[in-house]
Amino acid sequence: MKEKISVQARKIEELKARLASELAKDKSEVENAKAEADAIVAVYRADAEAVQVQAREASETAQTRAYWIAELAKCQSRRETLEKIQARGFDLTNEIAKAREHEAEAGVLATFDDDDDDGSKSGSENGEDLDVKEAAPRGDQEP
Repeated sequence: MKEKISVQARKIEELKARLASELAKDKSEVENAKAEADAIVAVYRADAEAVQVQAREASETAQTRAYWIAELAKCQSRRETLEKIQARGFDLTNEIAKAREHEAEAGVLATFDDDDDDGSKSGSENGEDLDVKEAAPRGDQEP
């Protein structure tokens, strides 16, 4: 009986040792798989963030381009209006020249590449707005 118990105890110890070895092996495999998964997730997150940045930049570029296209249309309309007023006998040569300059500037800004839109907008936008505001009262006062 003691021998049976002793044999069973040895078998139990052997099984415990094998199970502990397999458990350690499985834990190692799980840790490796987790590390690989974390690396893959990190790559996908970085890619997703890069795509978001690109999308935001594309949206800003589109908004900038739309702004300058609208400004171009305003400048063209203003120039055409001044030319019609001049055709009625008023001398608006200077105002028409300024309107053409603004129109040309807006046309260039509306067709710039994506990288050029952001840098050119802020510097030219303020100057153009001032010129347009200054020219508008003169045009309204003369007719």
